[in-house]
Amino acid sequence: MKKFASLVALATVAAFPAVAFAETAQVRDSTEQAASPAPLTAGKMLYAADGVRIAPVYRITAEGNPQVILNGRLVTVPASSLSDVGGKVTSSLSKKEIASAK
Repeated sequence: MKKFASLVALATVAAFPAVAFAETAQVRDSTEQAASPAPLTAGKMLYAADGVRIAPVYRITAEGNPQVILNGRLVTVPASSLSDVGGKVTSSLSKKEIASAK
């Protein structure tokens, strides 16, 4: 009987850290997802507010601003102008405004 009790105690101690780690990972994942206003990844198409396709995202800067190639130039789009509209990354700026940015 002592062997069974010690096995149960050992299994209980070994199981709880895994459960605690899984719960913390879930909490961390949910907070990271809530922090990003729009799902940004390289290659995802960027749309204007009127639904016009601007360009695919070339890369994302360290500050979180997407960069696109327009008219042979690398242009940075402000992340503050982005939102998620129907699963599409949409900018409040027009394609012309983004292309003329410096």
